[in-house]
Amino acid sequence: MKKICSLFPLLLLYGLLFAQTDSTAGYFSSFDGTKIWYEVKGAGEPVVLVHGFIVNGESWKKAALYNDLIRAGYKVITFDMRGNGRSDKPHTDAAYANDAEAKDIMGLLTSLKITKYNVVGYSRGSIITARLLVLDNRVNKAVLGGMGTDFTNPEWPRRIAFYHALSGDSVPELAPVVNYVKKSGLDQQALALMQKYQPSTPQEALKKVKQPILVICGSEDNDNGSAASLAKLFTNSTFKTVPGDHNHASGTPEFSAAVLNFLQH
Repeated sequence: MKKICSLFPLLLLYGLLFAQTDSTAGYFSSFDGTKIWYEVKGAGEPVVLVHGFIVNGESWKKAALYNDLIRAGYKVITFDMRGNGRSDKPHTDAAYANDAEAKDIMGLLTSLKITKYNVVGYSRGSIITARLLVLDNRVNKAVLGGMGTDFTNPEWPRRIAFYHALSGDSVPELAPVVNYVKKSGLDQQALALMQKYQPSTPQEALKKVKQPILVICGSEDNDNGSAASLAKLFTNSTFKTVPGDHNHASGTPEFSAAVLNFLQH
C-alpha cells in the first residue's frame, strides 16, 4: 500500500506533463507582425478548423466535431483569424489583401512544425480553405462546409453587399447583421475589410486540386450557391448533406460523423 501511495505523486506529475504537451495556446506573430491567437489540443494527426464570418475559433468548441476529433485521436488546431476574437484587428487595406488570412494559417503551421495536415472550413472558413488548397501543398484532405460555387465569382454580389453594409452604407436586408455586429462589440471596420478583400478562387484552379475533398452542407442551406455543383468541380470529391440550415448544420452530430468518416477512410 505504501508503494502505491508513494507512486501517486509521480503519476500525477506525469499526467500534468502529458496534459501540457497535449494542449497549448498562445499568440503567433504572422508575416506582417499581426498577432494571431491559436490553440492546439491533442497529439495525433493534425486537423485545422477554420471558422466562419462574425465568429472566432471558440465557435468550433460549441460543435460536436471539436470534441469528437479529440476523442478520435487527432491534434485539433483552432485559431481566431485576423480581425476576430483575440487576434489583432488591423484597420489597413494591406492587412487583408493578397491572401493574408491563408498566409496566417500557413505561417502558424510552419511555426508548429507541421508538415502535413487536414483542414475543415465552414462558411467563410471554406473560402479560406480553398485558398489553402491552391497555395499549400501540405494539405492532405480538406472539408468545405456550408459553401457553394458563389465564392468563385470575384464580383459576388453577396460579398459586395456585406462590404457596403459594414462600411456604413444602407443595405436594408443586412441591417440585422450590422446591428448584431454593433451590439456584440465586434470590430465593424475589420469585418468590412475582410469582405472587401475576401478572396475568390477560380473554378479552373479548383479543378486542378488532387486531394480528397468533402463538400458538406445543411439540407436547408442555400446561402452561398450550390454545394453539389461545388463538389463536381473537384476531381476527387464526396458530397454530403446533413440536417439544418447554414447557421446550425456545422454543430450537428451528423456533420461531425460525416467529417470523421471522411478523414478516417
